[in-house]
Amino acid sequence: MTDREQTEAIVKGLIEPFNKKGTEVDGSTRFAQDLEWDSLTVMDFVANVEDEFDIIITMNQAAEIETVDQLVDAVGKLKAD
Repeated sequence: MTDREQTEAIVKGLIEPFNKKGTEVDGSTRFAQDLEWDSLTVMDFVANVEDEFDIIITMNQAAEIETVDQLVDAVGKLKAD
């Protein structure tokens, strides 16, 4: 399993408690549209991601991340920095 695949698996696991509608989650899943998350849910989720990976996601970065794939890529980049 590659680092990216591992990161994606962890991210999907972190999504699970917030996935109230049981939406099928893949790389193209959009947080606001597909999972119907409001801004408070997004902030809670981002805090969990930051804790899990020991990274900081700025508000500007979070605003640009719309899909699971974008988040996985951002986490990978932040972990490398």
